[in-house]
Amino acid sequence: MRTVQPDDSTSARSMARSAVGGNHGEMTRHEHQKRRPPVHTVTDRARISVEYFERMAQRARENPDDLWPELIDGKWGFKAMPDGDHGEIVMWLVKLFARIRSELSLYVEQGLKVEQYRTGRARPDATLAPEGSFVGQGEWSDPAPVLMVVEVTSFDGDTDKRDREEKPRAYAETGIPLYLLIDRDRCETIVHSEPEDGRYTAVIARSFGKRVHLPAPVDITLDTDRLLNLVR
Repeated sequence: MRTVQPDDSTSARSMARSAVGGNHGEMTRHEHQKRRPPVHTVTDRARISVEYFERMAQRARENPDDLWPELIDGKWGFKAMPDGDHGEIVMWLVKLFARIRSELSLYVEQGLKVEQYRTGRARPDATLAPEGSFVGQGEWSDPAPVLMVVEVTSFDGDTDKRDREEKPRAYAETGIPLYLLIDRDRCETIVHSEPEDGRYTAVIARSFGKRVHLPAPVDITLDTDRLLNLVR
Protein backbone atom coordinates (compact mmCIF):
# COMPACT_ATOMS: atom_id res chain seq x y z
CA MET A 1 0.00 0.00 0.00
CA ARG A 2 1.18 3.52 -0.78
CA THR A 3 1.66 5.98 2.07
CA VAL A 4 -0.58 9.00 1.49
CA GLN A 5 0.80 12.31 2.73
CA PRO A 6 -0.86 15.13 0.73
CA ASP A 7 -0.43 18.83 1.38
CA ASP A 8 -3.40 21.02 2.23
CA SER A 9 -4.21 21.57 -1.45
CA THR A 10 -4.92 17.87 -1.95
CA SER A 11 -8.60 16.98 -1.65
CA ALA A 12 -9.75 14.45 0.92
CA ARG A 13 -11.53 12.62 -1.89
CA SER A 14 -8.22 12.14 -3.71
CA MET A 15 -6.67 10.85 -0.50
CA ALA A 16 -9.40 8.29 -0.01
CA ARG A 17 -9.14 7.05 -3.57
CA SER A 18 -5.36 6.89 -3.36
CA ALA A 19 -5.61 4.93 -0.14
CA VAL A 20 -7.82 2.28 -1.71
CA GLY A 21 -6.05 1.87 -4.99
CA GLY A 22 -5.96 4.98 -7.16
CA ASN A 23 -8.39 6.31 -9.78
CA HIS A 24 -11.13 3.73 -10.14
CA GLY A 25 -11.97 4.90 -13.63
CA GLU A 26 -8.53 3.91 -14.97
CA MET A 27 -8.69 0.18 -14.25
CA THR A 28 -11.05 -2.69 -14.81
CA ARG A 29 -13.10 -4.09 -11.95
CA HIS A 30 -10.90 -7.20 -11.96
CA GLU A 31 -7.73 -5.08 -11.73
CA HIS A 32 -9.24 -2.98 -8.97
CA GLN A 33 -10.17 -6.03 -6.90
CA LYS A 34 -6.66 -7.42 -7.28
CA ARG A 35 -4.98 -4.16 -6.31
CA ARG A 36 -7.32 -2.90 -3.63
CA PRO A 37 -5.79 -3.16 -0.12
CA PRO A 38 -7.75 -3.05 3.17
CA VAL A 39 -9.57 0.25 3.35
CA HIS A 40 -8.55 1.10 6.89
CA THR A 41 -4.92 0.05 7.13
CA VAL A 42 -3.14 2.63 9.27
CA THR A 43 -0.04 0.86 10.50
CA ASP A 44 2.21 1.71 7.55
CA ARG A 45 1.39 5.43 7.48
CA ALA A 46 3.60 8.18 8.86
CA ARG A 47 2.40 9.97 11.99
CA ILE A 48 0.57 13.24 11.46
CA SER A 49 -0.57 16.03 13.77
CA VAL A 50 -4.12 16.17 15.06
CA GLU A 51 -4.48 19.68 13.58
CA TYR A 52 -3.56 18.42 10.11
CA PHE A 53 -5.90 15.46 10.51
CA GLU A 54 -8.85 17.64 11.47
CA ARG A 55 -8.36 19.91 8.43
CA MET A 56 -8.39 16.95 6.09
CA ALA A 57 -11.26 15.24 7.97
CA GLN A 58 -13.33 18.39 7.40
CA ARG A 59 -12.68 18.10 3.66
CA ALA A 60 -13.66 14.44 3.73
CA ARG A 61 -16.95 15.34 5.40
CA GLU A 62 -17.74 17.69 2.53
CA ASN A 63 -17.59 14.72 0.12
CA PRO A 64 -20.28 12.24 1.26
CA ASP A 65 -19.05 9.40 -0.94
CA ASP A 66 -15.65 9.38 0.76
CA LEU A 67 -14.51 6.95 3.43
CA TRP A 68 -14.64 8.26 6.99
CA PRO A 69 -11.23 9.19 8.43
CA GLU A 70 -9.91 8.30 11.88
CA LEU A 71 -6.62 9.06 13.67
CA ILE A 72 -5.28 6.30 15.92
CA ASP A 73 -1.75 6.32 17.37
CA GLY A 74 -0.89 9.33 15.24
CA LYS A 75 -1.72 7.53 11.99
CA TRP A 76 -4.39 8.38 9.46
CA GLY A 77 -6.81 5.67 8.38
CA PHE A 78 -10.11 5.36 6.52
CA LYS A 79 -13.14 3.59 7.93
CA ALA A 80 -15.29 1.79 5.35
CA MET A 81 -18.98 2.56 4.98
CA PRO A 82 -21.09 -0.15 6.69
CA ASP A 83 -22.85 -3.00 4.90
CA GLY A 84 -26.51 -3.86 5.50
CA ASP A 85 -25.99 -6.44 8.24
CA HIS A 86 -23.62 -4.08 10.03
CA GLY A 87 -26.32 -1.42 10.06
CA GLU A 88 -28.94 -3.87 11.29
CA ILE A 89 -26.74 -4.84 14.25
CA VAL A 90 -26.27 -1.21 15.25
CA MET A 91 -30.01 -0.49 14.96
CA TRP A 92 -30.80 -3.56 17.07
CA LEU A 93 -28.68 -2.07 19.84
CA VAL A 94 -30.18 1.40 19.41
CA LYS A 95 -33.72 0.05 19.84
CA LEU A 96 -32.68 -2.19 22.73
CA PHE A 97 -31.19 0.64 24.78
CA ALA A 98 -34.08 2.97 23.96
CA ARG A 99 -36.40 0.38 25.48
CA ILE A 100 -34.50 -0.72 28.58
CA ARG A 101 -32.27 2.29 29.40
CA SER A 102 -34.30 5.23 28.17
CA GLU A 103 -32.19 7.72 30.17
CA LEU A 104 -29.26 6.87 27.90
CA SER A 105 -28.75 7.43 24.18
CA LEU A 106 -26.81 5.24 21.77
CA TYR A 107 -25.19 7.68 19.35
CA VAL A 108 -24.26 6.30 15.92
CA GLU A 109 -20.88 7.32 14.43
CA GLN A 110 -20.23 10.02 17.03
CA GLY A 111 -16.70 11.41 16.67
CA LEU A 112 -14.63 11.23 19.87
CA LYS A 113 -11.31 12.55 21.09
CA VAL A 114 -9.42 9.48 22.29
CA GLU A 115 -6.14 8.18 23.73
CA GLN A 116 -4.38 9.30 26.90
CA TYR A 117 -3.78 12.91 25.84
CA ARG A 118 -6.83 13.12 23.55
CA THR A 119 -4.61 13.28 20.47
CA GLY A 120 -6.52 10.52 18.65
CA ARG A 121 -9.78 10.82 16.74
CA ALA A 122 -12.14 7.84 16.53
CA ARG A 123 -15.64 7.34 15.21
CA PRO A 124 -17.09 4.26 16.99
CA ASP A 125 -19.99 2.49 15.35
CA ALA A 126 -22.02 3.40 18.46
CA THR A 127 -21.41 5.39 21.65
CA LEU A 128 -23.52 5.03 24.80
CA ALA A 129 -23.86 8.14 26.98
CA PRO A 130 -26.50 10.03 28.96
CA GLU A 131 -28.96 11.89 26.76
CA GLY A 132 -27.71 15.36 25.86
CA SER A 133 -24.04 14.53 26.44
CA PHE A 134 -22.82 16.07 23.19
CA VAL A 135 -24.96 19.19 23.00
CA GLY A 136 -22.92 22.15 21.74
CA GLN A 137 -19.86 20.07 20.84
CA GLY A 138 -18.24 19.83 17.43
CA GLU A 139 -17.43 16.87 15.22
CA TRP A 140 -14.94 15.46 17.77
CA SER A 141 -16.44 15.40 21.25
CA ASP A 142 -15.13 15.14 24.79
CA PRO A 143 -15.35 11.45 25.81
CA ALA A 144 -15.86 12.18 29.52
CA PRO A 145 -19.59 11.24 29.63
CA VAL A 146 -19.18 8.06 27.56
CA LEU A 147 -20.16 4.80 29.28
CA MET A 148 -19.50 2.39 26.42
CA VAL A 149 -18.35 2.30 22.82
CA VAL A 150 -19.36 -0.36 20.30
CA GLU A 151 -17.54 -1.59 17.19
CA VAL A 152 -18.92 -4.09 14.68
CA THR A 153 -16.22 -5.78 12.62
CA SER A 154 -16.04 -5.26 8.88
CA PHE A 155 -15.01 -7.90 6.36
CA ASP A 156 -11.63 -6.45 5.43
CA GLY A 157 -8.05 -7.50 6.03
CA ASP A 158 -7.34 -4.86 8.67
CA THR A 159 -10.10 -5.78 11.12
CA ASP A 160 -7.80 -7.89 13.30
CA LYS A 161 -5.36 -5.10 14.08
CA ARG A 162 -7.88 -2.27 14.07
CA ASP A 163 -10.78 -3.58 16.16
CA ARG A 164 -8.93 -6.18 18.27
CA GLU A 165 -5.70 -4.30 19.03
CA GLU A 166 -5.64 -0.59 18.21
CA LYS A 167 -9.17 0.38 19.23
CA PRO A 168 -9.13 -1.43 22.61
CA ARG A 169 -5.87 0.30 23.49
CA ALA A 170 -7.14 3.73 22.40
CA TYR A 171 -10.45 3.37 24.26
CA ALA A 172 -8.78 2.05 27.41
CA GLU A 173 -6.30 4.95 27.41
CA THR A 174 -9.29 7.29 27.12
CA GLY A 175 -10.80 5.74 30.25
CA ILE A 176 -14.03 4.60 28.58
CA PRO A 177 -15.49 2.03 31.02
CA LEU A 178 -16.71 -0.53 28.45
CA TYR A 179 -15.81 -1.52 24.91
CA LEU A 180 -18.22 -3.94 23.23
CA LEU A 181 -16.84 -5.65 20.13
CA ILE A 182 -19.31 -7.53 17.96
CA ASP A 183 -17.00 -9.80 16.02
CA ARG A 184 -18.69 -11.13 12.90
CA ASP A 185 -15.64 -13.13 11.82
CA ARG A 186 -15.52 -15.14 15.04
CA CYS A 187 -19.28 -14.94 15.76
CA GLU A 188 -18.59 -13.58 19.25
CA THR A 189 -19.57 -10.66 21.42
CA ILE A 190 -16.53 -9.53 23.38
CA VAL A 191 -16.86 -7.28 26.42
CA HIS A 192 -13.80 -5.25 27.48
CA SER A 193 -14.00 -3.64 30.92
CA GLU A 194 -11.93 -2.30 33.85
CA PRO A 195 -9.54 0.00 31.96
CA GLU A 196 -6.21 0.41 33.73
CA ASP A 197 -2.79 1.62 32.54
CA GLY A 198 -3.89 1.84 28.92
CA ARG A 199 -5.54 -1.56 28.60
CA TYR A 200 -8.74 -3.36 29.57
CA THR A 201 -7.93 -5.80 32.35
CA ALA A 202 -11.14 -7.84 31.99
CA VAL A 203 -12.15 -9.34 28.64
CA ILE A 204 -15.02 -11.82 28.28
CA ALA A 205 -16.12 -13.43 24.99
CA ARG A 206 -19.43 -15.17 24.34
CA SER A 207 -20.57 -16.92 21.16
CA PHE A 208 -23.49 -15.42 19.25
CA GLY A 209 -26.72 -16.82 20.66
CA LYS A 210 -25.49 -16.80 24.27
CA ARG A 211 -26.34 -14.18 26.84
CA VAL A 212 -23.61 -11.68 27.63
CA HIS A 213 -23.49 -9.33 30.61
CA LEU A 214 -22.40 -5.71 30.30
CA PRO A 215 -21.07 -4.78 33.75
CA ALA A 216 -21.34 -1.41 35.52
CA PRO A 217 -21.87 1.34 34.64
CA VAL A 218 -24.22 -0.20 32.04
CA ASP A 219 -25.25 -3.29 34.01
CA ILE A 220 -27.54 -5.10 31.59
CA THR A 221 -27.52 -8.56 30.00
CA LEU A 222 -27.85 -8.93 26.23
CA ASP A 223 -29.65 -11.82 24.57
CA THR A 224 -27.64 -12.21 21.36
CA ASP A 225 -29.90 -14.61 19.43
CA ARG A 226 -30.60 -11.77 17.00
CA LEU A 227 -26.96 -11.81 15.87
CA LEU A 228 -27.23 -15.38 14.58
CA ASN A 229 -29.22 -14.11 11.60
CA LEU A 230 -26.81 -11.27 10.83
CA VAL A 231 -23.63 -13.12 9.94
CA ARG A 232 -22.47 -14.48 6.59
